[in-house]
Amino acid sequence: MNTSLSEESITLQRAAHELMYLGTDGSPVYSDELSRRNGEVYRLTTALYSSLAKGATTEEQANVCLALLMGYSASFIDHGEKQEHVQQVLNRCWDILNELPVSLLKLRLLTACYGEVFDEPLADEVRKIISSWNGSSLTAEQREAIEEFQNVVDNPYPWEEVDE
Repeated sequence: MNTSLSEESITLQRAAHELMYLGTDGSPVYSDELSRRNGEVYRLTTALYSSLAKGATTEEQANVCLALLMGYSASFIDHGEKQEHVQQVLNRCWDILNELPVSLLKLRLLTACYGEVFDEPLADEVRKIISSWNGSSLTAEQREAIEEFQNVVDNPYPWEEVDE
């Protein structure tokens, strides 16, 4: 992967992950910190999307799409373009997912896509990948990806109906 494209994708993935899980460790969340991180994720997402970078390989393309979906999901800033951009990224994902071999990256991209459309065949494919892994020798990254998938399944906001 182009070094700067790789760095941009990884930087955005990390920043989006940190924003999504801000305060879940029990530490206080201050509004200025939340606002700063949100702005940074939005800036990184917009820059990567605007670069039109796609990557030279399927894995590179998957990493760019994963970073963009994570960024759009984590940031609550929207100047009216967010849903259109997410849909364009999802359209790229459908082709990429068909070519991407079974891997942690595929599981993470499937999870991000599922979190946008809540289409059960995507969740079924994630479950199939998880069941193919040896549960006793999961890496920390695999465990974290499984937890993230379960979190998306358990908390389908904003698609869940709330009874009042």
